[in-house]
Amino acid sequence: MIFGLAQFKVAEGSAFYQYLATITGCLGVLSSAMHFAWPSPSLPHLLSPDSPIPVTSQDGSWLAAMPCIGAASGSLMTAYMVDKIGRKSCMLMTAPAYLLAWLMVAFASTIWELYVARFIAGWADGLVFTAFPMYLGEIASYHIRGLLGSSLQLSMIIGMLIINIIGSYMSIRNTALVSAALSPIFFVLFWFMPDSPYYLVMKGKMDEATKSLKFLRQQKDVSSELNQVVEAVREEKEQTGKWYELFSIESNRKAVIIVFGLRAIQQFSGTTVIMFYAKSIFHEASANLSPTDATIIYFSLQLVCALVSSFLVDKVGRKPLLIISIIGSGVALSLEGTYFYLSKNTTLDVSSLKVVPLVALLGYVVIFNIGMGVIPVLFLGEMFPTSVKAFALCLADIWFGIIVTLVSKFFQIMQDDFGISVPFFAFAACCALGLVFILIIVPETKGKTLEDIQLELKGLEKEQKGIEKEQDIIITRC
Repeated sequence: MIFGLAQFKVAEGSAFYQYLATITGCLGVLSSAMHFAWPSPSLPHLLSPDSPIPVTSQDGSWLAAMPCIGAASGSLMTAYMVDKIGRKSCMLMTAPAYLLAWLMVAFASTIWELYVARFIAGWADGLVFTAFPMYLGEIASYHIRGLLGSSLQLSMIIGMLIINIIGSYMSIRNTALVSAALSPIFFVLFWFMPDSPYYLVMKGKMDEATKSLKFLRQQKDVSSELNQVVEAVREEKEQTGKWYELFSIESNRKAVIIVFGLRAIQQFSGTTVIMFYAKSIFHEASANLSPTDATIIYFSLQLVCALVSSFLVDKVGRKPLLIISIIGSGVALSLEGTYFYLSKNTTLDVSSLKVVPLVALLGYVVIFNIGMGVIPVLFLGEMFPTSVKAFALCLADIWFGIIVTLVSKFFQIMQDDFGISVPFFAFAACCALGLVFILIIVPETKGKTLEDIQLELKGLEKEQKGIEKEQDIIITRC
């Protein structure tokens, strides 16, 4: 099956088919993003007096969070299935789910039908964000793994931009029907992509694993890399691969703290909530620019910055980008909160400062997506060994859903009861805590293979380097 596209000739040693597999897989992520960001253009319609479905502010917050709740069931299922049927097959299962969810949105007549549709989409999200980071981490050459891993967040932003454009100029029904067309396209194209060489080796399918590596690397001799994969899988199979090993093995605990911590910091910095309520926030922030135009500018900027980050991450490194990003985000959020506090809670005339909240919000999206928007998702495919990766990504997706739900409800309650400035100040404070976490806990993974990262987490990398240094000194003396 993977040779359905092999008739196209590319240069020996080319990464062309790694990029192709990534792009086609990202169509599934695109579907996820469009469902996820659907509240941004749709909630204002649903909350309006002439809405076809009566929706309250509280209903809106649950609509925004429902995919995160549904993702838990999808993640748990994928944790079991991903090593049984493969990463690719789990991804393909999402296409009919997204299609059904869009059709339910298109023809919904009650809020509960929308809840169910959003839950189904969330279930599919659980599959995508458990299976696809594994797939990318296992098909990518180490020197482009950062770029390919960044494609998840990049695809999310593209999907958010698309749904905001479509949803701003079409009815809810037509938006859903147009969006539904993406699922069958993804299914057909991704069907022809190879499965992960790691998965194939785990299943003892050595011939298929060899073909997969040759296809992805465009090399005739992949024996050296195949031996590395076989050895890595063998070592990881010696561990029982149970979920509790995420916490009972020290190196896995370190990975859990790093990944879960970064995902929490990412969301407590306000990114997803701002995306959910983008139109509403821009309506509050700017009288001179329409909320629709400002929202499209917001996601366009987010896309450009994530694209820049995807190229920088393998050159500058993960940690420097995270540090720059979290500091800049905290400053921008503080400015946003200060403006809203002065305008809502004091008698000061801030009419001459109308541009401040818009500039601060756009500045936030630029600096946030240089590092914090992309790299926490990239780490999902880098930090865990194959033996526990399925469990880890399952729990990471559930953790993400819990955090987004909490932050979404926090934003809605704080905005309704205390004013919009309070959540912005809270998000800025979380950025300060996040900076400390990044400086102390997060390692640099630039230029390292998956095996090198595991050695570092186990504390063996420095020991190995020390041995190599001693050997070099002995050789020099001789």
